[in-house]
Amino acid sequence: MSLPLQVITAFLLDLIIGDPRSYPHPVKVIAKIALACENFTRGFLKNKKVAGIITTLLVVLASYCFVYFIIALLNHLHPFAGIAGSIFFIYASLSVRNLFEVSLPIQKFLSDTQLPEARKSLSNIVGRDTQNLDEQGIVRATVETIAESTVDGIISPLFYAVIGGAPLAISFKAVSTMDSLFGYKNEKYLEFGWAPARLDDLANWIPARISIPFMTLGAVLGGGNGKNAWKIACRDGHKHPSPNSGIPEAAMAGALGIQLGGSSFYSGIENNKPLLGDPINKSETLDITKSHKIMFASSCLALVIFSGLLHFYLII
Repeated sequence: MSLPLQVITAFLLDLIIGDPRSYPHPVKVIAKIALACENFTRGFLKNKKVAGIITTLLVVLASYCFVYFIIALLNHLHPFAGIAGSIFFIYASLSVRNLFEVSLPIQKFLSDTQLPEARKSLSNIVGRDTQNLDEQGIVRATVETIAESTVDGIISPLFYAVIGGAPLAISFKAVSTMDSLFGYKNEKYLEFGWAPARLDDLANWIPARISIPFMTLGAVLGGGNGKNAWKIACRDGHKHPSPNSGIPEAAMAGALGIQLGGSSFYSGIENNKPLLGDPINKSETLDITKSHKIMFASSCLALVIFSGLLHFYLII
């Protein structure tokens, strides 16, 4: 089975199965290894930034080599086993169904006007304080998460899977996982987390910009405003403190005709981010449903385009 077909199969597998909690997901294993490496490098290196750099390099290299040699071993046993292993690891790098499932309860609680439950559910997927958010604040945080994760949880893994197969896809997940673990601007991780945060910025740089046409067309297919998605992504995408997150968030804001960004609280400390988009419409629960549709449409477009280009490249 060719790599394009492996990627498509892995994508469909993720849609069908998602991320069952009962099995040892590779990302969970990567997280444990990263935390063990952190303890090890902090133990003998006084310079926190150097310790972070070494941890990042070790985990990314180990992730790539492990998947590469596992697939090579499976190929040695039987070609079909190697293909199955490759599909599994690419599937494990994707988060299409999981992104939908973790944000769906928030929408349901809001629809039933259960704000406390919606706030609690939201707190499972965002780092900001949620206890005082009103309906609009909950919708804004949820839509921002869906938009950002459309890139780093779906488009980026697909991008690396088609250019480097399962080993590169899992290596990207290693970078993303370490950014989630260590990319905090606090006393403990400000220096140690510098390397994974910068590497994550670099890894998502191209996919984030590729996401503009995907999310524009995805908005058209998902019932949003495609023209405005493109306009706002190009106008406001660079305003975000992150070099990448603002692009899909701005595209989503434009597609829905709402405004994202603004004031949020983290551990009681206010954080003001630039506003993305124009307040054409008032944020409402239905925007979560619309953002799900745009996420699915954008992801499918990315899958088709990436796989098609790879197939064309392999046959010429």
